[in-house]
Amino acid sequence: MLKHGILGLLNYGSMTGYEINKAFKDSLSYFWNAQTSQIYRELQTIKSNGWATDEVVEQIGKPDKKIFTITESGRAELNRWLVEDNTEFVTRIPILMKTFFRGERSLEENIAYFSQLEDMGIDFLTQFQNEPPKVEDYSKRLKDPMNAVFWEMTVEFGKMYIQMYFSWVNQCKMRLEGIKNGSAQETPERQPN
Repeated sequence: MLKHGILGLLNYGSMTGYEINKAFKDSLSYFWNAQTSQIYRELQTIKSNGWATDEVVEQIGKPDKKIFTITESGRAELNRWLVEDNTEFVTRIPILMKTFFRGERSLEENIAYFSQLEDMGIDFLTQFQNEPPKVEDYSKRLKDPMNAVFWEMTVEFGKMYIQMYFSWVNQCKMRLEGIKNGSAQETPERQPN
């Protein structure tokens, strides 16, 4: 799916790898994680598939830059992906898989685990608030303003997801602290193996 995200960005206009990476971090990274190295690797795959071309532009006093442009074949692939009928509701959530089996660890370790999840969520939320998705900035460059509507809907999902995440983490942490303090229904504590 990463390659289709990159094709989607290129569909808005030609960009360097740096610009694609920045646009990805400013927008798509709120719901899809990708390292810079993955983005550059996918760009090479996109080019080798004939979905984009690149042009080297010489610069004085700076390294040359490579500008990627989507091809008609790339647009066709993007549209094929957008209409294909195999969208699935993904339920692979590593945090929940790990939580399911946390009964094997001590109560203190589990409270620390949920505190760590809370800290990670706070870091993400801080980044989200300090650098909100730049929908308005990017939407000024669009030929069709309807694209920004869909960007805004995606950002709203991200905000709602973060709120749900915090609610769930806090409930789990409070429940375990209640068990530890004896103020909740007692659950036998397991000792780690």
